[in-house]
Amino acid sequence: MTVRLYLASTSPARLSLLRAAGIEPILISPGVDEDEAVAQEEATLGRPLTAPETVALLARAKAEAVVGQSVHGQPIDGFVLGGDSAFEIEGQVLGKPHEPAVAVERWRQMARAGRGTLYSGHHLIDHRGGRPHAGHSATAHADLTFADDLSESEIEHYVASGEPLEVAGAFTIDGLAGAFITDIRGTPSAVVGLSIPVLRALLRTCFDVEWHELWNRGSSLGV
Repeated sequence: MTVRLYLASTSPARLSLLRAAGIEPILISPGVDEDEAVAQEEATLGRPLTAPETVALLARAKAEAVVGQSVHGQPIDGFVLGGDSAFEIEGQVLGKPHEPAVAVERWRQMARAGRGTLYSGHHLIDHRGGRPHAGHSATAHADLTFADDLSESEIEHYVASGEPLEVAGAFTIDGLAGAFITDIRGTPSAVVGLSIPVLRALLRTCFDVEWHELWNRGSSLGV
C-alpha cells in the first residue's frame, strides 16, 4: 500500500526532487513568516541562531503549520514534510535575498570568499490516520566551491534573471548558477533544498517505513 507524502512547501525545486525520486507529493502552503519565526527564537535564546538551528526551526515550523489541515475536504493521511535551507559563508547565515541589490552583494561576497556551506533542514510528522503523531528532525549540509573567475557582468546578468531572489544563498545548482559552482562535497540534493537520503533515513529509522512505499509516480512503479 502506498503511503502519501504531504509537502509543507511550494518550492518547485523540492517538488522536482521528489518527482524525480518517484514521489508525487501533495503540496500544502505552510504560510510561515520565516523572518518572524527566527526573530522570536533568537529573542528567546538571546543570541543569533546558527545555520543548522535556523533550518531545523523553520522546517519544523512549516510542518507543524499544516497539521490538522484538510486537502480538498479530506484529512491528511500520510507523512507531512517540512523543509528549509540556509547558506553560511564567512560566519554569516544567509537566507533569501529578495532584492536584486542584496543578491548582487551576496554574489560578490561568494566570489571573494570562494566557498560556503548550504544547510537543509527536514521535519517529518507521522499524520497517518488523519491525526498527527510523532515528529522527527534531521539536517544535512554540503560544502560548495564557486568559480574563482566570476566577472561583475556574470553576477549582474545572473541576478537580473530573477532566479536567485527567492532561494537560500541566492543560487540554485539546478538552474543558471550551476555554471558558477565548481565543486560540491556532500549530498547534492541537499543543495537543492531537500536531502533525499535524509528523508529515506527518517522514514526507515523513525517510522519503520520503506522508501519504496512512497513511490507513486510512473508506469515502471506499477502505478
